[in-house]
Amino acid sequence: MSKRLVIALGGNALGNTPEQQLLLVKNTAVTIVDLIEAGYDVAVGHGNGPQVGMINLGMEFSANNGGNTPFIPFPECGAMTQGYIGYHLQQAIGRELNKRHIDKTVASVVTQTIVDRNDAAFEHPTKPVGAFYSKEDADKIAAEKGWTFVEDAGRGYRRVVPSPMPEKIVELPMIQELVNNGYVVVSTGGGGIPVVEEDNGVAGVAAVIDKDRASSLLARELNADMLVILTAVEKVAIHFNTPEQKNLEDLTVEEAKKYAADGEFAPGSMLPKIESCLSFVENTDNGVALITSLEKAKEALEGKTGTRIHK
Repeated sequence: MSKRLVIALGGNALGNTPEQQLLLVKNTAVTIVDLIEAGYDVAVGHGNGPQVGMINLGMEFSANNGGNTPFIPFPECGAMTQGYIGYHLQQAIGRELNKRHIDKTVASVVTQTIVDRNDAAFEHPTKPVGAFYSKEDADKIAAEKGWTFVEDAGRGYRRVVPSPMPEKIVELPMIQELVNNGYVVVSTGGGGIPVVEEDNGVAGVAAVIDKDRASSLLARELNADMLVILTAVEKVAIHFNTPEQKNLEDLTVEEAKKYAADGEFAPGSMLPKIESCLSFVENTDNGVALITSLEKAKEALEGKTGTRIHK
């Protein structure tokens, strides 16, 4: 029986513009198809930070500057990114599969992720999105729309949105069905479109879900054998960027928790990845998590590099 992987792609796998992304996804597809060719069943999650920022900023600018276009809410911006990133990944992975004569189909699922409307993150939004405004304009928009603004490094005022924890993936049954039938599935883009439960369904909210946390949730729900987080570094390190830097190849849950408690992992970058790995490993019977670079993914799965986290 094939081993099942959930791969979380970092921003370096996608780039910052559509043109750059079209080039980069070709390399990303080679890595993913290498793993499929090695016998793994693969489901793919991805980030969308630069892309959702670009769409949100462009729509906001047009609406505010005579473009005669409507204001597009933030959840809809996230849905747009899932569509065009999924389209690029489907094309690139599909071509690479065809090149190697592998009979598999790639499917993208626009994915909604349920968050708790009472999550403490909603009381303390921290994620900057959209355009820069003067204090006067920011105060006016805040009064009109109820948005929260913060001053951003002397460049003006920007809207901030919360980053709540993912609780449930709405489209999970469909994703499970596709994976069980041999499809390569791209889902939970940007962590999923954040939604809250209502009487007869769900409704979108302006928020950003960490894609590694959402991929961890997906991996648990799919009973994956491994969560693979692909990022800009080959291995996790302690004393990072100092003369005492030490790269880590193997971590138990207890060791990872101790290093995290000691402040070894940066809150905005490596710490959420470690916490996502711990959440997967601790909530599965024999699950293993792996953090490595896109370029080294195949070698890392062969045990030659990367950082493995396990019980």
